[in-house]
Amino acid sequence: MSGDERKLVDTSGDFQYVVRDGDQVSDPKWRSCRLIVTNKRLILATNGSKQPIPHSNITLPPDPDDLVPDGGTGGATALEVGNNVLLVDTPNLDDFETEYVRATLQGEVILARQQAVVGGVVQEDAEWSKARFQLDDDVIRLQFPGGKRMSFEIEDVGTIETGTSRVMGQEREVIEVEHTDDQDRSVETHISGMDHHTRALKTLFTRVIENREDDYELSEMESQVLMALYSGVSPFEMSDFVGTTPDEVEEIYQKLLDIGAVDEVRVRTEVALNAQGRNMASEAMSEK
Repeated sequence: MSGDERKLVDTSGDFQYVVRDGDQVSDPKWRSCRLIVTNKRLILATNGSKQPIPHSNITLPPDPDDLVPDGGTGGATALEVGNNVLLVDTPNLDDFETEYVRATLQGEVILARQQAVVGGVVQEDAEWSKARFQLDDDVIRLQFPGGKRMSFEIEDVGTIETGTSRVMGQEREVIEVEHTDDQDRSVETHISGMDHHTRALKTLFTRVIENREDDYELSEMESQVLMALYSGVSPFEMSDFVGTTPDEVEEIYQKLLDIGAVDEVRVRTEVALNAQGRNMASEAMSEK
């Protein structure tokens, strides 16, 4: 390895190619290997040979089962490498996908626009800057030039949006990440960078949101209460705002607590939206 290459994951496992050059492999075979992930590449080592794959060539597909013939991934991690698809299985790691994403991003310099949106209001003076990315103990930390820092818990991410925008003179993919700041305000941090950075970040945040989603369908009144909380209406003013009784609002708060959309601030009448609730409120508002 070169002097600036760091080994971040080293574990045993198995891999197999299920698609090669765009064609399904008729009889894929698992091969035992040592899997090494550095800050620059994934290495599949087997019997004295090594197959290095740069991170810039790897894509984590959003719907891996759609790419894998004959029954999906079976719990293994799917990796797209050009026109090829391979599966990686690591029995000694609970979640290779998360470990891989963490390794590809750890210590990398990305581009970030801090507090691009605060309380739903676009901050025109927010500027793009380089930032060093760290993910430690489920806390995302960004270190900016001059010693300025920001951090937020990954589980605090409510919604993400992706698009294309001009960043530092170049058209780039941008990920808009909603979370709360140290004043408990809903803010957005916009993140960009090299293509493999944005692919990894999108996978990271998408999986966090998907892992806590369920099939609960909000009633019309529950949607109104969530949207009102998202817009900053005080829980104590809620019944007048949505046009119902305090008792019904209490029942709705209890339901929202049960499904994990709000956190209880104090016993009776006061709750606060959490990441899942902000996500649900955002989706409800987009349907209006």
